[in-house]
Amino acid sequence: MHILIADDHDLVREMMASYLEKEGGIKVTQSANYDQAFTELKKNGPFELVLLDYKMPGMRGLEGLKQALGASGGNPVALVSGDADRTVAEEALGAGAAGFLPKTMSAKSVINAVKFMALGETFAPIDFMTAKDEDNPAAGHLTKREQQVLKGLSVGKSNKEIGRDCGIQEVTVKLHVKTLCRKLGARNRTQAAIAAKDQRLI
Repeated sequence: MHILIADDHDLVREMMASYLEKEGGIKVTQSANYDQAFTELKKNGPFELVLLDYKMPGMRGLEGLKQALGASGGNPVALVSGDADRTVAEEALGAGAAGFLPKTMSAKSVINAVKFMALGETFAPIDFMTAKDEDNPAAGHLTKREQQVLKGLSVGKSNKEIGRDCGIQEVTVKLHVKTLCRKLGARNRTQAAIAAKDQRLI
């Protein structure tokens, strides 16, 4: 997997690149500003995933995102930010971003998110997206695909069966199950299905 990370904070960018490359099978190209990133995208792309810092020089917020999406060859582009709020995240996702990654995420979470988005899925941490919600924090924040997987879990289907029903790979179903467990505060797929029924999500 070859991804592009663009961030003007050298330490943040280099740390992200380091722990992604240590994971194995991931090659990272780095850029310190949006203009460099866009040049890389045009010259050496498409990348399997592009991560753009929301406030780096030249980015222009969502305008930079939209421009990068147009040049990505249909491959996913996501935003990374240390201070953008949920409104920005929602607007980015609405504009076609593959995800939104706060810089407060752990290394392991970033790695999982990168793999998830590279498979063509959408990622946004539920705790960030629902920070101001009080009632049923998971409701309304499950993607259509997550709802399909959750429905399969609720009737006891295996990952293979769910993948066949949804037309996705089994490895993708596994990632969805992990995300659902995290979103629903469940330890396993059975607890996720029970929690979903209790919260009337399915």
